[in-house]
Amino acid sequence: MEKLNIDGLGKVILVASGKGGVGKSTVAANLALSLSAQGKKTALLDADIFGPSVPVMFGLENTAAQIIEREGKQLIRPVNKFGIDILSIGFFVNGKDALIWRGPMASNTLTQLLETTDWQENEFLVIDLPPGTSDIQLTIIQKLHIAGSLLVTTPQNVALADVRKAANMFLKEDINVPVFGVIENMSYFVPASHPDEKYFLFGEGGGNAIAKELGIELLGQIPIVKDICDAGDLGKPEYLNQNEIVKSVFDKISLQIINQCN
Repeated sequence: MEKLNIDGLGKVILVASGKGGVGKSTVAANLALSLSAQGKKTALLDADIFGPSVPVMFGLENTAAQIIEREGKQLIRPVNKFGIDILSIGFFVNGKDALIWRGPMASNTLTQLLETTDWQENEFLVIDLPPGTSDIQLTIIQKLHIAGSLLVTTPQNVALADVRKAANMFLKEDINVPVFGVIENMSYFVPASHPDEKYFLFGEGGGNAIAKELGIELLGQIPIVKDICDAGDLGKPEYLNQNEIVKSVFDKISLQIINQCN
């Protein structure tokens, strides 16, 4: 399938997971902010057509997309928040409505979003994929030039089994998307009153084990910090709250991505 020629996307980074509930959208949001903090003009695309969560994480639940006209064409202007450009299907539909679409309809909608958006010469586009290995993932892989992908997991065995499937999809010969590495989310719990203590609530070493099995890097381990959940619900991702533990992990990941893309 012929790739789309879209100006201004920048290097496309896919954030994927084999299953839901592992914090993939949280990782995508904070990663985009970290890339921006490194001086890279960054956009974030919420490609989870059926369950967009990025608007909530950035306090944009009731935001409608702005349509501009350029050279006789109507284009979508991403919403800029905290210095990054954000695009989500959530800007076009009522958040309370269920989207009852078949796969091709969702894929066509995503393609239209990509082609009719006024991308502003980004250096990076972070795409928050839906969980699993479905039409949306395949559409993006077939339509865009992908710089690389990140696999988000938690330490539990059930999550590791699913991330293995996601990795195998990217690594298939006819797909061949580079996998930059694994990000282990919810790696350990850090009590606010004892920041030097770690409690491995969901097991230990799972992310490192799957990375070694797949022959890729473990890029970072993100702790369970209550502020991360609260920050997402309050519309201000935790990276902006200057939690040094969380910030340092995401900065380490973003710098590795920048290095691998050079």
